Amino acid sequence: MNSQILEEAAKVEPEIPVLINIISKRIRQLNAGSRPMVEVHPRMGLADIALAEVAAGRLKAAENHSPENPAEF
Repeated sequence: MNSQILEEAAKVEPEIPVLINIISKRIRQLNAGSRPMVEVHPRMGLADIALAEVAAGRLKAAENHSPENPAEF
């Protein structure tokens, strides 16, 4: 995992538990065949791709997350 991409993604989504959930779900989607929403470079793993998508503003959590209404990605 590229620490620079991680830092950029953390600036966009500063709540680490939320960021982890976004990345986890997106990795599952990429594994299932979803296409990346950013340019992929050699040696980028799925986590790097998901983090780059967050850093680019292409991927974020739903704003209405609460215990009664879980976040939708």
